[in-house]
Amino acid sequence: MGTAKNVMIPLSLMEQTIDLLESIEGHSLDYPISCLHELVLSAFYEKSRKMDLRESYAGIIFAGDDEQRHDARMKYLFDKRDIKHRQ
Repeated sequence: MGTAKNVMIPLSLMEQTIDLLESIEGHSLDYPISCLHELVLSAFYEKSRKMDLRESYAGIIFAGDDEQRHDARMKYLFDKRDIKHRQ
């Protein structure tokens, strides 16, 4: 298949796709489709968490004062730890 490439899709489409995949009960699907369902849903969850992490990091950069920066940094570190524990 060659080198993996990335594409950009609107956030709203990603969120709608996650909602759709969550509404489909994976255990009721045939085995190969069930595996694909789980793989795709997991990939979208991971992408969503990484987007949240980038947003947390931006909160550090654009904080108005030291207290906001500290709070944003704590949120970022919490989010980062959460991502590592889910892997």
